[in-house]
Amino acid sequence: MFVDKAQIYIKSGKGGNGAVSFRREPYVPQGGPDGGNGGRGGSVVFLADRNLRTLMDFRYKKKYVAENGEDGRGKQQYGKDAEDLIIKVPVGTLIKDVATGNVMADLKEDGQRFVAAKGGKGGKGNVQFKNSVRQAPNFAESGGFSVERNIELELKLIADVGLVGYPNVGKSTLLSVCTSAAPKIADYHFTTITPNLGVVNFYDKTFVMADIPGLIEGASEGLGLGLDFLKHIERTRMLIHVVDVSGSEGRDPSQDFDNINKELRNYSEKLASKPMIVAANKIDMAEDEVVEKFSDYVKSKGYEVYYISAPIHEGVDELIKAVAAKLDTISEDEEEDIVFYNAPDPEDEPDFRDINIDVDDNGVFVLTGKQLRKIFDSTNFNDTGSLRYLYKYIESKGVFDQLIEEGLEDGDTVKVFDYEFEYYEE
Repeated sequence: MFVDKAQIYIKSGKGGNGAVSFRREPYVPQGGPDGGNGGRGGSVVFLADRNLRTLMDFRYKKKYVAENGEDGRGKQQYGKDAEDLIIKVPVGTLIKDVATGNVMADLKEDGQRFVAAKGGKGGKGNVQFKNSVRQAPNFAESGGFSVERNIELELKLIADVGLVGYPNVGKSTLLSVCTSAAPKIADYHFTTITPNLGVVNFYDKTFVMADIPGLIEGASEGLGLGLDFLKHIERTRMLIHVVDVSGSEGRDPSQDFDNINKELRNYSEKLASKPMIVAANKIDMAEDEVVEKFSDYVKSKGYEVYYISAPIHEGVDELIKAVAAKLDTISEDEEEDIVFYNAPDPEDEPDFRDINIDVDDNGVFVLTGKQLRKIFDSTNFNDTGSLRYLYKYIESKGVFDQLIEEGLEDGDTVKVFDYEFEYYEE
């Protein structure tokens, strides 16, 4: 089954906590602190892999969680960094943040990597907090936060040439005779319900051809398989418009040609403006007058026409030769107008060090904040020096001045997460 959209949940690893430890050795009565730092948490990394063709795997597994960093230990032993979690996706995958709708990355090349959720930094051990005044710090830093995100993956196939046209006009047959691809071929509509890719080797030239499922009138508005697959044509450099000139379906070839071009234009002007060559297929079954009329009409629109019968290889080499020559004149597509959202490290976010002040229904002043949470988690509430470190951090942010402006008075309660204390002015 071809799956080109998926939504998953990712979470990076939390950083390991720093250790609180003191040297305990014979004949060393004042060994001092020796707690090591915690290890870095694992990041969630997307990796483009050319061997993948679909997002099928993400239909069955939707939760991806990286490992946490290891906690530090005594004797200044650092915790082990966690391995990054590598998620392989097909080349051509867009990565979007569901919460914002922003595109985070567009993985167009094999081996391209993108860090979607960075692992938390390892916390500092108590040895890092030793100074001339604080000789025996009895606290350490907790590990950095993990990052959680809901991610939408969207696959847009990347090919040099896209085959477009009505159902059952011979696109799959043309792909099969030009490449080693083996698409399903049968004499009924929508035989092809998923895009197929094949590599064309023509003398010293090589290019990728994509067979896009047949389009119908209204495809740009979602009829048939239109919207599901029109997006895959966007990544092609040029188009081969395959038309059944035999009229075997009872339609006028010229009208078919106009209808498909109209759907391309309705979907995207950029798509409609791509270089195009017309392949008049089933020429062996067509009447000369119909072929001549169609040829004159298409040429009047400024397009080249090549006459083929794909099953018997008639005219196919001439068509492929013209396509290869055309590709030489077409530069690589310019980058799409995508505004990329670079997800910041949680500790680099502008509001990370902000302290928020709220007053609950009981008149208690409640302090919250991301950096405050990290320092709070690092606090040893049985150690005066550690509590003083927390207090000094809150004071350095000017919080007490703000609290007084908010109406804080002697004896009022201030709550920092699940720790409460009474305020008395010195």
